[in-house]
Amino acid sequence: MNKTLAGLKVVELSTFIAVPACARFFADHGADVIKVEAKGGDAVRWNGVSEGRSGSPYENTTFDLENANKRGIVLNLKSETGKEILFKLLEDADIFLTNWRPQALAKAGLTYEELHEKFPKMVYGTLTGYGDKGPDKDLPGYDFTAFWARGGIMDSLRQKDEWPGNLIPGMGDHISGLLLSAGVMAALFNAQRTGVGERVCINLLHTSIWDQAIMLQAAQYTEYGQKYPISRRTADNPFNCAYRCSDGRFMQISMPPFDMFYPRFMPLIGREDLVGNPRYTMDNITKNKLHSEFVDILTEAFEKKTVTEWDEILTKADIPHSMLKSWEEALEDEQAWANDVYYKMDYPTGNQRILVRQPIFIGNDLPDYKMAPLLGEHSEEILKGLGYTDEQLQELHEQGIYNTWEDLKSKHGG
Repeated sequence: MNKTLAGLKVVELSTFIAVPACARFFADHGADVIKVEAKGGDAVRWNGVSEGRSGSPYENTTFDLENANKRGIVLNLKSETGKEILFKLLEDADIFLTNWRPQALAKAGLTYEELHEKFPKMVYGTLTGYGDKGPDKDLPGYDFTAFWARGGIMDSLRQKDEWPGNLIPGMGDHISGLLLSAGVMAALFNAQRTGVGERVCINLLHTSIWDQAIMLQAAQYTEYGQKYPISRRTADNPFNCAYRCSDGRFMQISMPPFDMFYPRFMPLIGREDLVGNPRYTMDNITKNKLHSEFVDILTEAFEKKTVTEWDEILTKADIPHSMLKSWEEALEDEQAWANDVYYKMDYPTGNQRILVRQPIFIGNDLPDYKMAPLLGEHSEEILKGLGYTDEQLQELHEQGIYNTWEDLKSKHGG
C-alpha cells in the first residue's frame, strides 16, 4: 500500500460522491480517514437497485468506489454527547471534510469559523452545489443539476433540435472531489509551515463552468462561430466529429489543426483528389459555410468500412482517433488494465467484481483497495482509540450515541 500520506488524520462528514471521493484520495495514500455517518447511513449505500446492480451491503461497488480504505463510525450528532465525540475526533485531525450545506453547518455549530477557533491548525474542506455565497447557496446541489444542467454542459452537448442525452452519475462529483483534494493538500502544506489551517471551498457549478471555460469564454464573441447547441453537420471543425461506420459503430476523430492534418487524412478515406483543393481549407469552409458539404464527404467515406477496419487504418497513419466503446468494452480495455486502472475485488458474496481506482498514483506502490466500511463497522474501535473504556462504551451505546454494524445489519439486509 502507498504510504505517502501516512500519519495524516482525516475526518469526513459527508454523503453521496464528491467529498467521499476526495477523502478516498487521502485514504488511498495512507492517511487514516474516519467517515462519520448518521444511523441511516450515507444514502449511496442504498443505491444499488437504481443503478442496476446488487443491493447487498456485502457487495457494494459504488460505495467501495468512493469509500475504500476508510474506517467508519455511526454517531448521533443531534446529541451533545455525540457532538463532543466528534470534537474529540477533530482534536488531532489534520483535515475535516464536509458537503453539508451552509445552513446545516451553522445549525450544528460546525462552520469553519467555529471549528477554526477550536482547532486552528486543522484544514477545513467543503464542497457544495452552488458555493457558500449568493442567493442559491442553500439549494440542494447534485451533479445532474448544478454541474451538468446549470453550468451549461448539458445543453451545449446535445444536437440542435434534439433532446439532451442521458447523463452519467458521478462525473461532476469526481472532478470536483479531486479538485478539493488538490486545494486541501495546498492548505495542508501551508498549515504545516505556519500552524494555521485554512478553509478550502469547491462547488459543482464553478467546476462545471471551469471545465467548459474555453468555449464558454468564446461564446462572448457573438460575431464569430455558432451559438450552441449546434448540429454535427455544421460543427466548426468537421475533423473533430464522430462518424458512423459500415457496422453501425461510431469512430471519433480529433484533428484540431485541420489544415495540417488535411493532406495526410484525405488519402486515407480515398479522396486523394481533394488534396490541394483550396475549397476545403478551414478558412474557406468557414467563410463559405461549407461544413455540411464536407461532413457529407467524410460521412460517405466512413460508411464504407467497419469501425475495426478504420481503427487499423487510422492507427497505422498515426491519426488521433478512438472507436466509441461501451462500458462492457471499457471494462476489458487492455490499455486500461496495463495501467492499473482496474482492481478485482473478491466479495463476501462469493462474487468477484472489477472496481476502478482513482487516477492518481504516487510513487511505485499501488494504492490498496480494502472494502469500504460497513455501516458503523469501526465505531467501537475508533471510540476506544479516543480513550473510552468498555464501561463508557456500554453507557454510550445504551444511550444511542453510537451504533455498530451488529445493531444495524438486520435493517439493511445484513
